[in-house]
Amino acid sequence: MSPRRGQGGRELGGFRDLPNTRARGAAAEDAAERYLCSLGYVIVERNLVTRQGEIDLVALDGETLCFVEVKARASAEFGPAIQAVGRRKQERLARAAAMFLARNRSQRPCRFDVLGLDRAEDGSWSFSLVRDAFQVP
Repeated sequence: MSPRRGQGGRELGGFRDLPNTRARGAAAEDAAERYLCSLGYVIVERNLVTRQGEIDLVALDGETLCFVEVKARASAEFGPAIQAVGRRKQERLARAAAMFLARNRSQRPCRFDVLGLDRAEDGSWSFSLVRDAFQVP
């Protein structure tokens, strides 16, 4: 289900009005994809699922393969979205990325980016992109 959009790309009815977490996640990922494309990223895959975990977006930023975790928050009640990617999530992302790289035999340089989407009072998204957000030991 795609959310209806008003002027300025704002969702009519609001992010919290979407029926479930999956629908809210899809709406956030749609906005994230548009934002990343506006920065020149090329989306390679969306919702990559492996036995090791899920990666929201796989994209190219120039020659660099980026594994992008998207986090969205409808309010600032629990802090900014960008803070929601902890150590355990980073480890799962790294394992899923390793599966992707092995499956695709990729030799490209790669990194992990985190994109936080925080809802402003007017219903628009505020984007916080952290390139190379964490390193894999």
